[in-house]
Amino acid sequence: MPCTPTAIAICRRVALGFVFVWFFAGGIMHFAFTGTEAAIIPPWLPHHRLLVLISGVFELLGAAGSLLPRLRSAAGWGLVLLTAAVTPANIYMWQQAAQYPHIPYWALTLRLPFQAVLVLCIWWATRPTTPPTAPPAKTPARPDAQSAQ
Repeated sequence: MPCTPTAIAICRRVALGFVFVWFFAGGIMHFAFTGTEAAIIPPWLPHHRLLVLISGVFELLGAAGSLLPRLRSAAGWGLVLLTAAVTPANIYMWQQAAQYPHIPYWALTLRLPFQAVLVLCIWWATRPTTPPTAPPAKTPARPDAQSAQ
């Protein structure tokens, strides 16, 4: 597919749809499977259940915000931060793979670089499509107008 503006716009729309579905489904999972989600949080973090519920709320808010053009950029940055915040749980699962025998080790391993791909996808899909407009340039005063004073 050539990189025409239309093709890029379609790809960004697909990426935005992926971001929405990923975080909307993930947010729901935090409430539907709170115990399972809490079990992957490293033991050095306190209040596992509360952390799962809070992160679930932020996943749902970020997903919803990504659909609203006025909030999209802020939602994107929030989802980038949230993705970074949950990375310790993914690292913990990878380090303690024996505790998660139902998940193949290769999936736990691929999940880590996938976090970086996810962050890039979030950033690209939610960044503004048009550059901010600069204020109009000031026109220099005419030299003859100053001498007349």
